[in-house]
Amino acid sequence: MSKLIITAAITGAIHTPSMSSYLPITPEQIADHAIGACRAGAAVVHIHVRNPQTGQPTNDPELFERVFKRIKQNCDVIIMSTTGGSPDQTLEQRIAVVPKFKPELASFNAGTVNLASFEAVKMKVEWKFPWEKPFLLWTKDHPFTNTWTSLEEYSRAFEAVGTKAEVEIYDVAMLSTVDYLVQRGFLKKPVQLQFVMGIMGGIPATIPNLQFLYDTARGYFGNDFIWSVCATGKNQFRIGTVAMLMGGNVRVGMEDSLFAGKGKMAQSNAEQVEKMVRIANELDIEVATPAEARQILGVKGLDKVNF
Repeated sequence: MSKLIITAAITGAIHTPSMSSYLPITPEQIADHAIGACRAGAAVVHIHVRNPQTGQPTNDPELFERVFKRIKQNCDVIIMSTTGGSPDQTLEQRIAVVPKFKPELASFNAGTVNLASFEAVKMKVEWKFPWEKPFLLWTKDHPFTNTWTSLEEYSRAFEAVGTKAEVEIYDVAMLSTVDYLVQRGFLKKPVQLQFVMGIMGGIPATIPNLQFLYDTARGYFGNDFIWSVCATGKNQFRIGTVAMLMGGNVRVGMEDSLFAGKGKMAQSNAEQVEKMVRIANELDIEVATPAEARQILGVKGLDKVNF
């Protein structure tokens, strides 16, 4: 197997500020968490941005620019922008970051899913901001939409600026969608897949399901794909460890889990990366540097981005 690529998903768009006082919100906090994650061993950082006053997810290009530039000035990590943004953003809003900033990597969500976080309103917390509870409840009636047309449009936008797609797989049927896009020339092999496990509305985070995803991908793409896994909550490190043993890569970060262990809130993304690195070291699995990850993934380099 090649060296392990660790991705850190820094803040996401599902958790809200009331769930953890450590969740990075401002551009400076998000960038500093990303820099810390890189220094801890992450080769890739996955970036969303939030309104710095309220913590609400946004697609404000000025905030993306502040985050991207601060990270680039302080480390050589691969910066992957979201195109998932937030479930309440339009498809046009979500893709805008790619043509504007031409990142090395960007997420590419492979289909519509009932991605839901409305159960989180049952958490025993005092809501800091009035948007949080309605935002969570909104997901009960609105799917996370990624249409066939939008997937084709997104792929053209990626191709135009040389941004590589990390294809987010929330359920096994999405692999057939990816195969269609490859067959029609919208995506190129080797495809880069991220198995997203454990979200409400997606495939459960179990070892048999991970094996099923991997075997199905092998059926479509043979050995011509690169894969990683992220799992939510308590399954983050468990499923990540299994993925490493299977020869895959792994994503951690406060987008997927607010904890660094049972009952222990993560105080930074670096804390989760450090734990994943420790597990890898115990298993004699070498961790890739950003430079090595660029070679493995075949991305264009920081000198070709627009920030």
